[in-house]
Amino acid sequence: MRKLPGVLLILSLAGCGSDGGGSAGPQVGTAACENDGQKQFVLDGLYAWYLWNDLLPADIDIADYTTPEELVRVVTTTFGPQDANGNPVDRFSSVGSAQADAEFFGEGRFEGFGFSYKTVDAAADDVRLSRVFSDSPAANGGLARGQQFVSLDGRSIAEIQANEGIGAVFSNNTTLQFEMRRTDGSVFSSSITKGVVTISPVPQRRVIDAGNGVMIGYMELAQFISTAGPVINDVFAEFIAAGVDDIIIDLRYNGGGLVSTANLLGDYLGAFANDGRVFSETRFNADRAAANDSTEFFQRQGNSIDLGRLVVIATRGTASASELVTNSLEAYFDVTIVGDSTFGKPVGQIGLTFCDKILRPTSFKTVNAAGEGDYFDGLPVDCPAADDLNFGVGDDSDPNMIAAMTYLNTGACPAAAAGGQFKPGGELGIEQRDRQGPAHREFADAY
Repeated sequence: MRKLPGVLLILSLAGCGSDGGGSAGPQVGTAACENDGQKQFVLDGLYAWYLWNDLLPADIDIADYTTPEELVRVVTTTFGPQDANGNPVDRFSSVGSAQADAEFFGEGRFEGFGFSYKTVDAAADDVRLSRVFSDSPAANGGLARGQQFVSLDGRSIAEIQANEGIGAVFSNNTTLQFEMRRTDGSVFSSSITKGVVTISPVPQRRVIDAGNGVMIGYMELAQFISTAGPVINDVFAEFIAAGVDDIIIDLRYNGGGLVSTANLLGDYLGAFANDGRVFSETRFNADRAAANDSTEFFQRQGNSIDLGRLVVIATRGTASASELVTNSLEAYFDVTIVGDSTFGKPVGQIGLTFCDKILRPTSFKTVNAAGEGDYFDGLPVDCPAADDLNFGVGDDSDPNMIAAMTYLNTGACPAAAAGGQFKPGGELGIEQRDRQGPAHREFADAY
């Protein structure tokens, strides 16, 4: 197999995600950054680092592909593994903007309107906001969770969906006239222009007094980004001070991110009782295994909690690093998944920078201490509950919170609530288009 010199590994799990990116790739202004040079770098990177590189033909010709983006997409979906129905397993390898990648995973920033959405009823063209990021252009323009799209730039949702699709409208326009229906039925219009959105990694946390001296900690974690670390430390300090034993972590819209942040969350949750034990194992292809396979061990932090039970609130948009933490802790604790089964991404990417881009080939898989992984169908839900957009995330009346609290209080799940079903590709991700490419569109539709 071909080799890339001087590669610095940056592990990433998410709808995609990683711990950075680096390589001795060609630099802007060099001949190697002409289109053919970029395509050759991507092909060499796949031969060297792709998890399933043994499936790649030796005679792939870069002339058969127009761009490096097309090459990685077509090669991995055509020659990579297929599921029982003949669909590509690898929907994650991509080429994207190196700058946008660094800004997102390093600073939690992206350029966009600042919302994600969900199709509640495709037949009725009922598309609604599932979350709106605080202090984003969307929030400042009056958009809020649960509101329904009526029209965009005067075009009905039915017309848009019959043509290019609503996602294309969000991606291809900098300013849009939004006509929205509030949950009370009133309609308003707002002109909104994309801007820099900074993600709050922990939008909310609280301590719930369940009675009889039982204190439960609740935390919504939006994304596994580098800025999450100090906030997570503060949250667990608050939980410990309040006497929390059981924890609810809301990952319903968390598509993953940095492996290092996932490992850190695992330390706060599990290292008090399991310091030094195996948290997870990372496995590369046969050519890279000897030098790069690794084992992550729990490392007790100052505010690691003496965890009793853990409830994870999930949807089909809960992916990658979120699944890594959940799967790893299931080897040691009573972990209950509430809401829906997760997305199913037990693999991750390294980052290889070249020119002004970054190649993120699917390069490794993870398993827990019991050797359990390969959950490409997702981690199964224990207590089904609807993600009802009429209620705020984490509200007392939120069906997911009712299910979580019922389980913690009684040890049993309530009857599943009726409601709209999660639509994969309708409510996860944070401006993944430029950063991670078309491979993430199956579950990354935030703007």
